[in-house]
Amino acid sequence: MQTVKEIIRSLQSGESKPSEWVELSIQQIERAESSIQSFLSVQPEMAIQQAKKLDESQPSGSLYGVPYALKDNICTEGLRTTAASRILENYIPPYSATVAEKLQNENAVLVGKTNLDEFAMGSSTENSAFQKTHNPHRLGFVPGGSSGGSAAAVAANMVPFALGSDTGGSIRQPAAFCGVVGLKPTYGRVSRFGLIAFASSLDQIGPFTQTVEDAALVLEAISGYDPHDSTSAKHETERFSQALTGDIKGMRVGVLPQDALHGLDNGVADALQNAIRTLSSAGAEIVEIDLPHQSYAVATYYLIAPAEASSNLARYDGVRYGRRASGETLLEMYEKTRSEGFGLEVKRRIMIGTYALSSGYYDAFYKRAQKMRTLIRQDYEKAFAQCDVILTPTTPTTAFRMGEKLESPLQMYLNDIFTIPANLAGLPGISVPCGKVDGLPVGMQLVGRAFDEATLLRVAHAYEQLRGFSVQLAAEEVGQ
Repeated sequence: MQTVKEIIRSLQSGESKPSEWVELSIQQIERAESSIQSFLSVQPEMAIQQAKKLDESQPSGSLYGVPYALKDNICTEGLRTTAASRILENYIPPYSATVAEKLQNENAVLVGKTNLDEFAMGSSTENSAFQKTHNPHRLGFVPGGSSGGSAAAVAANMVPFALGSDTGGSIRQPAAFCGVVGLKPTYGRVSRFGLIAFASSLDQIGPFTQTVEDAALVLEAISGYDPHDSTSAKHETERFSQALTGDIKGMRVGVLPQDALHGLDNGVADALQNAIRTLSSAGAEIVEIDLPHQSYAVATYYLIAPAEASSNLARYDGVRYGRRASGETLLEMYEKTRSEGFGLEVKRRIMIGTYALSSGYYDAFYKRAQKMRTLIRQDYEKAFAQCDVILTPTTPTTAFRMGEKLESPLQMYLNDIFTIPANLAGLPGISVPCGKVDGLPVGMQLVGRAFDEATLLRVAHAYEQLRGFSVQLAAEEVGQ
């Protein structure tokens, strides 16, 4: 499977037809899916039918004829959307998310919906109610989460791009584990309308791609103000791809002191230092910065996110839609529906969130967490007075073995230690491959100012052009 840009060029020049790319995508899904289990549903007939209609039309739309996948917590009218939960196992939305409509308007072709941790709660895609997704680079390892299905689908060459959602790192962390590019836009840049909510003040939709330029092209297609989303920002849609000049001379890249990089594996640390040297050799100025409250980010997140989740998931009671268990009383029906429908991790977070919001504990936990969130955001504001982007590891380690951390939720939560702060501050972040350790990819994270994705993408793209290796998508283990 070629990159988004290469497919667009081929289609617009008349060298190929949309149906050829869609059929190629479906063939690769059929070849690799049994090993990786990225998809919860695939729509080959619908996708080929749409592609053949495009064959007969003049090329139009910025993503004309490009196949793609959606994380299965993004609603699609008439197509099952489960959030990887038993409670929504047979839910068919009566409407599509704004991002899905935007991609349809740009004539991209949806081929399927990808696996995730249930309600996007997890860091390994092992918490899905239906299946566990495998890392295409090593099948016994996790792809990251919660958007692991989308990341693995791109890494295994099934689709040239896929959308995921990022609440505390759920795009960037699996992108790092799977060796692809993952972009979390500024909160409000991309509409959340039609995204099944986990934590509404943190969730953001973004793309997985093979290259930074592809991420810029997809972001152009899905961003923009949406009156259906009260948190959508009234910012003009930008041509992000035009910012990719390759020139970063004089740009200031902020880095953290070594003592702030807790728990970093030696191989990841070496890859990160190589990336810093690469940017410095291209003329970027490396500036040491301080984010003094970053160490509190994980604790802050795991109070705010579960609190919002406990509120958002209260709607799943068996009355209006989704799973309904039988019970002699209304209360018994509620209890059985939620007990049978929710998995262990979802129940854990609902309980944490409900406790944090309960009378007598609100001030001690939730209110203090919100105050810390403000301090974390202020840390970034001070740091960006010294630099244009901030560079950190995406994750402290490479992908871990399947099952390794399921019995230790705290260890699983610490996987997001470098990604969570950007969500708390509402800032854009991108993960770009920067090497491998023992055959497993390493990701470098860049964080930018709010609504300055152009600068973020510019630096990421320049690094991508400069790095001394080519990214190899995981094809060998999955039968190609």
